[in-house]
Amino acid sequence: MTAFAGIRRLGFVLLAIAAVAVGVLTTAGYLISPETVRSEVLSGIRSATGLDPILGGKASVTLFPKGSVSFADVVLGDPKRPALTAERLTARLRFFPLLVGRVEIADISLEKPTIAVDIDRDGGSNWSVLIAALARGQKPQAVRSVAAFSEMRVDNGTLLLRNDEGRTVETLNDVDFSLAWPSISKSLGATGHFVWHGEKLDASVTLADFAAALAGNRTGVKLRLNGAPMNAAFEGAFSFKPTLKVEGTLAADAASLRRTLTWAGHEPLPGGGFGRFAIKAQTSIVGDTISLAGVNVELDGNSAEGVLSFANEGRQTLQGTLAAETLNLSPYISTVRLLASNQRAWDESRLTPDGLNGMDFDLRVSAANVIMGSTKVGRTAIGANLHDGRLMISIGEAQAFGGVVKGSVALTNFDSGVDFRSQVQFADVDLESCLGQLFGFKRLEGKGTMSMTIDGTGDSVLALTRTVSGTASLTGRDGAISGINIEQLLKRLERRPLSGGGDFRTGSTPYDRIDVSLRTTQGTVEVQDMKVESTAVRLALAGSASIPDRELDLKGTAALVSPTRAGAPPFGLPFVVQGSWDDPIMLPDAEALIRRSGAAAPLLNAVRERSTRDTVRSAIERLTGGSAAPAADTAAAPAKP
Repeated sequence: MTAFAGIRRLGFVLLAIAAVAVGVLTTAGYLISPETVRSEVLSGIRSATGLDPILGGKASVTLFPKGSVSFADVVLGDPKRPALTAERLTARLRFFPLLVGRVEIADISLEKPTIAVDIDRDGGSNWSVLIAALARGQKPQAVRSVAAFSEMRVDNGTLLLRNDEGRTVETLNDVDFSLAWPSISKSLGATGHFVWHGEKLDASVTLADFAAALAGNRTGVKLRLNGAPMNAAFEGAFSFKPTLKVEGTLAADAASLRRTLTWAGHEPLPGGGFGRFAIKAQTSIVGDTISLAGVNVELDGNSAEGVLSFANEGRQTLQGTLAAETLNLSPYISTVRLLASNQRAWDESRLTPDGLNGMDFDLRVSAANVIMGSTKVGRTAIGANLHDGRLMISIGEAQAFGGVVKGSVALTNFDSGVDFRSQVQFADVDLESCLGQLFGFKRLEGKGTMSMTIDGTGDSVLALTRTVSGTASLTGRDGAISGINIEQLLKRLERRPLSGGGDFRTGSTPYDRIDVSLRTTQGTVEVQDMKVESTAVRLALAGSASIPDRELDLKGTAALVSPTRAGAPPFGLPFVVQGSWDDPIMLPDAEALIRRSGAAAPLLNAVRERSTRDTVRSAIERLTGGSAAPAADTAAAPAKP
């Protein structure tokens, strides 16, 4: 027999079998009445699930070519408060049992179901009775009257979570899930996807013991969520008796924590940063409190370890302690601008820290190194507390600017702006680095100690500067004032009081000690006392400065410590400091210089006392070294050809 003949004979056999199957199935359509099929399908659903669906619409039975039964307008639970409604429930029948006249369900599908979960004040829900029925329905296969189906599908569904007032608080749309129903084993598995807050998430869940879960007893669980806003996985166990308790390992990550929190319904976070995020921890949930131990968290390239807890009792609260090797805060302060783009005026942009009202937190963070832009800080311990829109940052101790920084900063958000309060102490810091990086003032060198207490209110940095009030003090040692050489200036002016001309805004003035005491009221700084002492010069300064305008108006006295000529007193000179504090101008007192000049003193007296023309002319001659002809004589002289 040839191969072709063998294949042809096999084809005849298969065709005959198919014809017999079609004949039997067609005959079964006459032997089994649609009402019997409908009744047995309902019985199979009740046996497998323990649920008794209410059928409000018509039922249709199809036995050929595929056996199925469809029920329209299906309701589960109390019709006045239904837990589930579906446009259609379809039961697909197993093929071979149907050939011999037996009805067995292969799978169930719910089309466009609406699943409503109504939470009562006491924690119960409209699903309580149905869950109890499901628990009773999970009996062994050996005692079931009919074979149970093993798959259930939800197509294009909607899940509604409502409070005790009937108001919808959460909605899941486009819910498509396939459930591996525990017909043989104890486990239940579900895979599919849903849309929440406009984002699609793929999800899967596995319950090790479905019956135990329905009864509220401890059972294993695996959960996976994957989507653009976030990825999350949990593996552990949970129970509901006597209260919700979950234990296991949680892992989650997101490309942008800022986007994830906004997507989840939180107010936008202030400032910058909050990008790439990942966390892994041992998780414990008891009631409304989530505790995370052995936390390993990564945010914007920073890694930290510690413990965290999250409570949702009326208001969301985050607490925890974290430790990091290096903490880079640059992303979070990148949007904080004190100065305008021209770096010559305060920023007028409106301050909008709306993220301060979203939740409360109390965190303790320590790091061996902290980076804030161009500033690098050593070992640091920081506490951050946010409650009812008021942010308090406490610096326990920070090794910064070559010294130690301690203090606190408070920021409160109001409808009309923000309230700012700060108390900070800088001990044994490098003054040039500290003042330069904090205030943009880079003219004071040396080591020193500073303390500041300030507060202000406004809707922008400029507005804050107009209301700022407080006190400040500074003590420095073994340093220098850069940008001017006061000793050189005094010695030159002592020799030639009217020499002028020279540019003295170069070099530096060394000092042994500097003391400054300031008081600020509504944006105006009063220099109560400022003294600079060295082996060469002494300097005393007083006056005021405008913080909003960044202008100085100061007067002082500079004096040489030792006389330059034997028997003469030390040379001293009053001076003024005026102009922008970014580039101030120091001018000696002109009247004092003129008086010190033997040639110019008569001129000053003549101008003040309205003396004769001859006295003025004599003073001019002594200044210029020549003779000055009278104006009348000059006018009468004949012009030269």
